[in-house]
Amino acid sequence: MQLDQLVIGGTALNSRFFLGTGRYPNPFVQNAAIESSGAQVLTFAIRRINLDAPEEDAILQHFEGKSFTYLPNTSGARTADEAVRIARLARASGIGSWIKVEISANEKTLLPDPIETLKATEQLASEGFVVLPYTSDDPILCKRLEEAGAAAVMPGGAPIGTGLGILNPYNIGLIVEEASVPVIVDAGLGSAQDVVQAMELGVDGILMNTPVAKAKDPVRMALAMKLAIEAGRLSYLAGRIPKKRYASASSGLEQLISNPNK
Repeated sequence: MQLDQLVIGGTALNSRFFLGTGRYPNPFVQNAAIESSGAQVLTFAIRRINLDAPEEDAILQHFEGKSFTYLPNTSGARTADEAVRIARLARASGIGSWIKVEISANEKTLLPDPIETLKATEQLASEGFVVLPYTSDDPILCKRLEEAGAAAVMPGGAPIGTGLGILNPYNIGLIVEEASVPVIVDAGLGSAQDVVQAMELGVDGILMNTPVAKAKDPVRMALAMKLAIEAGRLSYLAGRIPKKRYASASSGLEQLISNPNK
């Protein structure tokens, strides 16, 4: 079977699973879950990292000697200016040029601020960052973010950490239909079923943290999510049968009835 890679910002990825590094019971479970997931892209809040000595940071040091693409996020930023400043600090510290723009103005819902997210995306893309903005499931906004220079768009299936799944599959489908950059569903998923549904809608990947880190068995759940991504992707590429109102025999029973002697 032909290799089905995901390419973002010139980087080819064999895994379509983007995994968060927070909220695990301990570093040992964290590392085992990451290995089980097969993820190549790890995301974390820049505010949790010691930018003065990232190589000695308590989070990043656990991945020493392993090859990952880091996707730091601007969680905690309330404005575009704050997000841009955080991203610049992260790049200056040597973490890299990938950045997940995450700007929330409401602590209760943690929904992304569309205006500030668009501003930050435009500014950071102009500075050479590989920008992956976390956004709402608004097809128009996702297209505007793409036009502003986003290397991928990351609509939420539901608010962060809720585990409600894909609340608006119609919108996600429209985003996929209109996008010329990869679409990564970020936030709100809770189970392998949610992941398969998202992938069957045609999205290019899944980013999650809480559903794995807070599962009863994070290592096993990481594997379940990995397999769900692969199954959903294969199902999407294979093409499902159209839905019909009435039954349709698959064995040719109607021919046997009309020709009883055969």
